[in-house]
Amino acid sequence: MARKPEGKLKRGWTTGACATAATKAAYTALLTNQFPDPVTITLPKGEQPAFALSREEKDDCSAMAAIIKDAGDDPDVTHRATIISRVRHGVPGSGIVFHAGEGVGMVTKPGLPIPAGEPAINPVPRKMMIEVITEIAQKHNLPGDVEIEISIPDGQELAQKTWNPRLGILGGLSILGTTGVVIPFSCSSWIHSIHRGIDVAIATNRPHVAGCTGSTSEKAVMDLYGLEDTDMLDMGDFAGGMLKYLRDHPVPKLTIGGGFGKLTKLAMGHMDLHSGRSQVDMSWLADRLREIGAPEDIIQEAQTANTANQILVRCLGEGIPLAEKIAQLAQTEALKILRGSSEKNSTRNQTEVEIIIIDRPGTIVAKTGFAT
Repeated sequence: MARKPEGKLKRGWTTGACATAATKAAYTALLTNQFPDPVTITLPKGEQPAFALSREEKDDCSAMAAIIKDAGDDPDVTHRATIISRVRHGVPGSGIVFHAGEGVGMVTKPGLPIPAGEPAINPVPRKMMIEVITEIAQKHNLPGDVEIEISIPDGQELAQKTWNPRLGILGGLSILGTTGVVIPFSCSSWIHSIHRGIDVAIATNRPHVAGCTGSTSEKAVMDLYGLEDTDMLDMGDFAGGMLKYLRDHPVPKLTIGGGFGKLTKLAMGHMDLHSGRSQVDMSWLADRLREIGAPEDIIQEAQTANTANQILVRCLGEGIPLAEKIAQLAQTEALKILRGSSEKNSTRNQTEVEIIIIDRPGTIVAKTGFAT
């Protein structure tokens, strides 16, 4: 994850907002032969940003407008990508039809907000584009039967840096956004992808999913159980975002895999495992060593150790079950979130959870087994 820069950060615009602006410009030109540039749209919360066109083109049958996406200071893989909308008159009575052009993916699995077989253009961007088409058509006394093709050159390559392939979105990127605005480092898109991964797992009746803190732990868990790529939720640091969604959308089995330091944070009750938002309390770790009867010299070393991994390595070498203790405590904290605070949640959610701790070379050093 990229490090958040200091100071006030610049907001950006979603692919959905850019596609809507390009669609408005293209449809206006199709009817009037004039491209509005810049083109202004109204976002769901009432903001009215203006977008400059990077390309425009018109022939007898269609009009095309392109906008270069500005994600502001967010480390978005689609920053500076070109979002293209080509608009054509549709068959009378057809309404507004969406097509995936170059670099825009197609949905191939159930569980997402767009059904399988449709372009990966999410509901809010679709609604925004429908609204601009309808508004312009009404001004010209037209029914608004229109075909909209959205393209993103290099989108297929960029999509490999996203979770689209795991979600069953193939061939390119998704057109996303619920507000039209990108809030830098809000991590909302990451958490959104975790939620959609859970939705797909439920819709495809997957019995076992896993959320891991990084690639090393992910590989260890996949190898252990023979899980498929689509069974892996991209949890990263967002244990809370995953567990809270699973509380209301349970799956049969969940494995949480990760390094010792990250899962020590979970054992302490932290739900955001990022180093900038939670730290391992070494005094807390020393107290856990005391509970399992560790020698006093190790307890004292833990008080001043630079990292939790330093203590893990020593405990592994001396046969002290610290990793097992942390795994058990992390499992307890995860189950607290899944059960929630109400009796309704505690009886409804039957997700079985296990914790697996992996050391830096990729070896499993602790495993709780599943529990509810």
